[in-house]
Amino acid sequence: MSDKFFFKGRQDARQHHTAYGGFQTNASQKSGSKKYPLTLVVTSESRKQEVEAQVAGAKLHATISVDTREGAVESINELTALLNKGGTVTTVKPPSRNDICTCGSGLKFKKCCG
Repeated sequence: MSDKFFFKGRQDARQHHTAYGGFQTNASQKSGSKKYPLTLVVTSESRKQEVEAQVAGAKLHATISVDTREGAVESINELTALLNKGGTVTTVKPPSRNDICTCGSGLKFKKCCG
């Protein structure tokens, strides 16, 4: 007879989520930290100073190199992604039916404004 009719528990042991390429749980691998600085490329010294000011204002760490060759392309995508990252959105929970009304009447919400 086949094994599938007599299941005796989990047949294969599952691996931990980080063992096979799951999300990074180590907070020190955050890009822009001292251990993992951003790698940025700019095309002039004046632009380098502007980018250094942005990095310092955001309290990040970066290695900025200047590429003065003709046709060089500026690469600051990592920095713009971190600077444009949105904050945490929190919403106010609406009152339930049996909570006290927010208008200050002292009645339940369902009897007053609900």
